[in-house]
Amino acid sequence: MTITDEMYRRFNFAQIVFATVLGVAGGVYIYKPIFEQYRWDQRHEKAPTAEDLGKKE
Repeated sequence: MTITDEMYRRFNFAQIVFATVLGVAGGVYIYKPIFEQYRWDQRHEKAPTAEDLGKKE
């Protein structure tokens, strides 16, 4: 008997799928603010213009 056989006896397929979906949803919920902040920073990052480049020289 292997480890996977013992695991499948304890948890049925529906329980494994439910735990997987719950884990992914929890990860998205936790990390969503981080991704939103990164996207906001990327959108609002000021790109250097020709005037800005001229001022630096």
